[in-house]
Amino acid sequence: MTEIIYVLIVIYATYVIYTAMSDVNNVAKKTDMPSAAAFTAPPPLMPNIESKLLVKPDATTKAEKIEDAPLKVVAAKKGLKNPKTDETTSSYANYRVMKRWIKEALVAEGLLEKIYKNNELTPEIEAKIKHAITQLEQNDTYRA
Repeated sequence: MTEIIYVLIVIYATYVIYTAMSDVNNVAKKTDMPSAAAFTAPPPLMPNIESKLLVKPDATTKAEKIEDAPLKVVAAKKGLKNPKTDETTSSYANYRVMKRWIKEALVAEGLLEKIYKNNELTPEIEAKIKHAITQLEQNDTYRA
């Protein structure tokens, strides 16, 4: 009896594979793409206006602007540091996946009332959390 069931399963599997492959081949034959020569860019709607509006700066102006621009100091990516273990975390934007010690620090500093569960999060609470995180980032003990 089990041999018959196995044979029926094999027949059914081959039927499914055959129909899937024939559907793929039929779709490929029906949707023959036209050649690339058939596609041309549409003509500009108002060529005279475009040429008058576009001002092309010369290369010397760009070079002078680059030389005169002040150098910007790139700051290191900010993060939070656990004062107990000196662990630094830079990704804490989502409260649902935030490290437990950050949630505890928010409550310990009095920035939040409690540690919220995922089903308790509403847009108002998430706004409070984001505000609390910005305040925690400014605290010297948690600054990385």
